[in-house]
Amino acid sequence: MYYSAAMEINGFRIEPKENLRDANLSGAKLCDANLSGANLSDAKLDGANLRGANLRGAKLDGAILRGANLFEANLAGADLSGASLSGAELIGADLTGANLIGALLFGVNLRGADLRVADLRVADLAGADLSGAKLLGADLAGANLFGAELAGAMMPDGSIHG
Repeated sequence: MYYSAAMEINGFRIEPKENLRDANLSGAKLCDANLSGANLSDAKLDGANLRGANLRGAKLDGAILRGANLFEANLAGADLSGASLSGAELIGADLTGANLIGALLFGVNLRGADLRVADLRVADLAGADLSGAKLLGADLAGANLFGAELAGAMMPDGSIHG
């Protein structure tokens, strides 16, 4: 369930399609917030709680989301290119068709996440937990998967990782 009414956090208006470029929302409580289509490019969201948030089609390129809670967040079609998500929780998140080119996903928890047709080229997924994740059609060219947990993950070619 997404909030339909606009919110104000740290002096920033939180609503769909809002321009929040370079906003400092570190530690903000944005559970179930509707930020679909919002511009959060280069925003600081360290430790923010975005559990269940709607970020469908949002621009998060270059954003800093280290340690953020994105449990079951909707990031379908979002641009997370070059974003830093190290240590973030994305359990069950929808990242279908998301752009994660060059994203820093070191140690990220992506258990059960939907990454179908996501672009993960040259992304750093070292130590990430991708158990049960759906990667069907995802582009992992040049991605670093050293030490990543892939048990039960559906790989880009449709095979299930042992």
